Amino acid sequence: MMIRICLSLTALVCATTLLTAQRAALPTTDAEARVLAATINVEDLRKHLTTLADDAMEGRETGQPGQKRAANYLRAQLEDLSLPAIGPDSSYFQSIKFSRQAWEAIRLVHNGTELRHLWDYYASPGTNTSRDAIDIEEITFLGYGIDTDTYSDYRDHDVAGKTILILAGEPRTRKGNFLLTGTKDPSDWSLNDGRKLELAKAQGVETVLIIDPAFRRNVQDIRKEVLDGRLRMVEQTEAERSFANAVYITPDLARTLVGKKNKKVVKARRRIEKSGKLRPVTVATDLQLTQRKAVSELIGENVLGYLEGTDSLLKEEVLVVSAHYDHLGKRGEAIFNGADDNGSGTSTVLEVAQAFVLAKDQGLGPRRSVLFLWVSGEEKGLLGSEYYATHPVFPLEQTIADINVDMVGRVDEKHAGDPYYIYVIGSDRLSSELHQINETVNRDFTQLELDYTYNMESDPNRYYYRSDHYNFARNGIPSIFFFNGSHADYHRDTDTVDKINFEKMVRIGQLVFYNAWQLANQDKRIEVDVRP
Repeated sequence: MMIRICLSLTALVCATTLLTAQRAALPTTDAEARVLAATINVEDLRKHLTTLADDAMEGRETGQPGQKRAANYLRAQLEDLSLPAIGPDSSYFQSIKFSRQAWEAIRLVHNGTELRHLWDYYASPGTNTSRDAIDIEEITFLGYGIDTDTYSDYRDHDVAGKTILILAGEPRTRKGNFLLTGTKDPSDWSLNDGRKLELAKAQGVETVLIIDPAFRRNVQDIRKEVLDGRLRMVEQTEAERSFANAVYITPDLARTLVGKKNKKVVKARRRIEKSGKLRPVTVATDLQLTQRKAVSELIGENVLGYLEGTDSLLKEEVLVVSAHYDHLGKRGEAIFNGADDNGSGTSTVLEVAQAFVLAKDQGLGPRRSVLFLWVSGEEKGLLGSEYYATHPVFPLEQTIADINVDMVGRVDEKHAGDPYYIYVIGSDRLSSELHQINETVNRDFTQLELDYTYNMESDPNRYYYRSDHYNFARNGIPSIFFFNGSHADYHRDTDTVDKINFEKMVRIGQLVFYNAWQLANQDKRIEVDVRP
C-alpha cells in the first residue's frame, strides 16, 4: 500500500523517505529493488520527454542547435543527480567530429596529358586540403619521407614549398631487416602514412607523391570512399588538418615522372640500404594538380553519466545503459520531434539513472560501475556509438554488457490489444545468461510479453544491426536491445508526445532497471558463452 501511495507523489522524495524508514524491514535485495524501480514513473517520464520532443529542440539533428540544446538538457539532469563530469575538460560530453567529403575536381596533368584518377593515381578527399590547380615544375626524390634520431630523409635538406616523391613503407638493409627496428618487424612509419604526411606538413612540403607498390589493391578502398556520400567520423576538422596534400601513384607513373633520372633514383635508394643515408634527386617536370573538394562538417556529442560502483573488487567493471538522443531535425517547416524515436529511450535511461543514484545515496550499491550513455549520430549510421566503441572512456574489456533502449513509448499494430509487451533483440546472441536474466526479472517483476520476433536471424528488418547496441555486440560485449516495433509515425513529423503510452514506458523502464540492477550487483560477471 505504501508503494502505491508513493507512486502518486513525487517519486524520488517519497522513495527516499520510504527506504530510510523501512530499510531494516526490507529483508531482501528484491524488495529494495522494487522500491527503487517505483521511482520510474509517468510524471518524470512525461516531463523529460515533453522537453526533449518540444519544437524548441528542432528535432535534435546531430550537429544542429537543437541537438546541442538536448545535450545541455541531459547535462543539467546529470548535474542535478550530482554525477561527476568525466568527459574531456571536465565536461559531460564526448565530442564527435563528422565529415562528408567528395572531390568536386581531381586532376593530374603531365606534359599536357591528363592522367586517370583511380588508374594512374589516387587521392583521398578525407586526407587532403581543398585547393585549386597548382603548377609543379620540379620533384625531389626524398627517400621514404622519414625523420628519426637514427635515420632521416630530411636532415640537411630544405624542402619547404616543394613537391617530394617518396617510397611507401620504410627502408630495409641488404639482409632484409628493417633499418629502423633492426628486425623483420616494421616500425610505425610503415603502418601509418599519416605520420609521414604530418611530418611533411611540418617541414613545409607543398605536395607529397607516394609510390605505392600495392596500388591496384589499395585503390579499391579509395574508390569506395570517393563513391560513398555518407558522413564519417574524422579525427580532425578541416581547420585542424595537419597533413600535407598527398597523391599516391603507380610505380610505372613514378618512372615516367623521373624519366632519365630514374637510374639516379634507384641508386639513391640502394645507398639508403647500404649506408642509411639519403642523397636527394631533383627532377624537372611539368605537372598541374587540382584537388578541389566539397565538404560538409558537423560536430555531435555523446553524453556521459557515470556512477562509480561501491565494491572495491568489482567497480572497475562497467555496465553501459544506452540510448540515442538525436533524431532527424527539420525539413523545411516540418519538425521531426522524435518523441518515440528516441525521446522515449532517452527519457527512460534518465529515469533508470535516477533510480541508481538513489540506490547509492541509500548505501545500496551498485557494486559495479554504471555508465549511462546517450549517443548522437545514430540517425546518421550509428556513428555516436561507433565512436564510443573506438574511443571508449572505460576499456571495452572491462565493459560487461550494454542495455540499449531505442523506441519504447508506442504500441505497434500486432499488439494493439495489449500494450504491455516489448520486442527483445540480441539478448541470446552472445550470452545465454543475459537472455535468462531478462526472462527471470521480467517474470518476477514486470510481467511484460517478451516478443522475440525481431531477434531471429531470418528477420528481414535486421534490427539487430540497426541500433547502438550493435557497436558493443560487434566487440564481443553482451547486449540487449528493447524496442516497441515500428508504427505509422516512424521517421515522420507526426511522432509526437501526445501519442506516447507513458504507462507502458514505466513498465519497460522498470524492466531495464531490473536487468541493470542484476548485472551490476551479482557476484559473477556474466559470461560470453555463445559463439557469434
